[in-house]
Amino acid sequence: MMPKNTTYKVLLSGFSPWVILGAVAVLLPIVAMMTMENINRQKRESIRLMTEKGAALIRSFEAGTRIGMRGGHGSGFQLQRLLVETAAQEDIAHLVIVRLDGTVVAHSQGEKVGSRYGTDLDLAAIYTSGELAWRRHDSGDGNAFFEIYGKFAPLARRPMRWGHMMSHAERPMEIPTAPPMVIFVGFRSDDLDAARAADIRHTVVMAIVLLLVGCAGVMLLFLAQNYRAAQSSLVQVQAFSDSLVARIPIGLVAVDRDSRVTTLNSVAAATLGLEATKTIGRPYDAVMPAALSQILADSTEPMETELFCSMADGRRIPLDVSATGLNDETGNRFGQVVLFKDLTEIHALRQALEKNRRLVLVGRLAAGVAHEIRNPLSSIKGFATYFKQKYQDSDQDQDVADIMIQEVDRLNRVVGQLLEFSRPIKLHFQSVALRDFFADSFRLVEQQYRDADVAMRLDFSDEDLEAVMDIDKMRQVMLNLYLNALAAMTAGGRLTVTVAAVTDGISIKVGDTGHGIAPKDQPHIFEPYFSTKQSGTGLGLAIVHNIIKAHQGEILVDSSTDAGTTVTIHLPTAKEA
Repeated sequence: MMPKNTTYKVLLSGFSPWVILGAVAVLLPIVAMMTMENINRQKRESIRLMTEKGAALIRSFEAGTRIGMRGGHGSGFQLQRLLVETAAQEDIAHLVIVRLDGTVVAHSQGEKVGSRYGTDLDLAAIYTSGELAWRRHDSGDGNAFFEIYGKFAPLARRPMRWGHMMSHAERPMEIPTAPPMVIFVGFRSDDLDAARAADIRHTVVMAIVLLLVGCAGVMLLFLAQNYRAAQSSLVQVQAFSDSLVARIPIGLVAVDRDSRVTTLNSVAAATLGLEATKTIGRPYDAVMPAALSQILADSTEPMETELFCSMADGRRIPLDVSATGLNDETGNRFGQVVLFKDLTEIHALRQALEKNRRLVLVGRLAAGVAHEIRNPLSSIKGFATYFKQKYQDSDQDQDVADIMIQEVDRLNRVVGQLLEFSRPIKLHFQSVALRDFFADSFRLVEQQYRDADVAMRLDFSDEDLEAVMDIDKMRQVMLNLYLNALAAMTAGGRLTVTVAAVTDGISIKVGDTGHGIAPKDQPHIFEPYFSTKQSGTGLGLAIVHNIIKAHQGEILVDSSTDAGTTVTIHLPTAKEA
């Protein structure tokens, strides 16, 4: 469960104001150069248009002047009048025609005829070049204007001949040749300046918009990259959290702010006997046990407790529970989570530990009692032997003395087993040839087996097998197993001992064809003082079990009332032992 604003914060986590500054630093020179180029281009275009307009006006004025000069009216009055009429247009500030020495020949303002104008320019060079030029000029009264100037040459046409309609004297009409002059055309620059200012403003605005769009594009590219990285990170985090939740060795249940189950891992499902597909999305109090539902309802603060949880199948499972709420950065709760662990095995271990502790105490008590019993038993056996020798003539007294001696010996054996069971086992390891070891162990019970009509068989996977063990303790183990097997075969049978090498040690199997062990007794056969024989002490198999465990080995029993009993002993390799 992840709040929505967390996603946005992950998306913007790598965003920095330096990104914007960097984008501006890169885009600003480019946009500035483009803006200046546009402004200069607009300026050149304006100058070109004004120059063409001035050139057209000059050509028109020259044409009008030629027509007037062709009419034979001269150039003085007619040129001035034509110039004044032409300068009457709104956008024309002035028209001036000057000689090469700067004397005004004609002026749109008649009172300035005869004055001097353009003396700051090389009029002769302007006339000689024949090209138009321009300048921005101040009239002196605070008004600026755009001025076009160049050669003024209203040239006369070539002589023309009239047809047959001409008079009897055919001769061309000559147009007087005008002196060298320069013309100045001044345009009012208010509209031009306003248009240029508007163009500059428009260009600057467009440049700012372009800069903003460029920065926004860079930001969007960065955000897109950051989004992909954040999405990839979120996918990895989600995969990690899912894997963690799935593999965590304790139960986990998470609910949202609407009290609906959103997460249920496999451990929780197995412990509570739930199915994730039928649980996720439903209210927790409708699917979870009452004890855990109460924990979720009460978990306003983090809490830890142990409780017994009643399952639907009647089981009561001890659980170690931790519950807490899930809050965002603003403190608003968006869910809860419960972690719990099944304490069944821990409780079983505690019970086993307590049982072992009691057994240790009982063993110490038994050792003390056994030590105190042995001294009186020695005295009783001594008196029984004395009376047996003293009353040799009485058969009845001899039988009583024999019974006393036998019972004392039996009690001594029981006390010896009790002492051996209560003391820590000390082993003396040595390498033993197993073929010879089992042959010797068979001889110990060979006569008893022959008398009971029980066959004995020894199978080896390898005649040269060896094991590292305490030979005396293992002889005691095998003797105990042989005698138990013999007691189970009251009507004859067969004892089979199989010895084989396995991957990590030696496997010894002792199997008989006796009546077997009842299923209800099998879990208790290695417990001390448990016996199914009327005369048994219940310590034999318990001692066997302790000896095998001291060898770091394992002993297993497989018994059936129809097929007898097989005891399997696994002894580890020499290094492990």
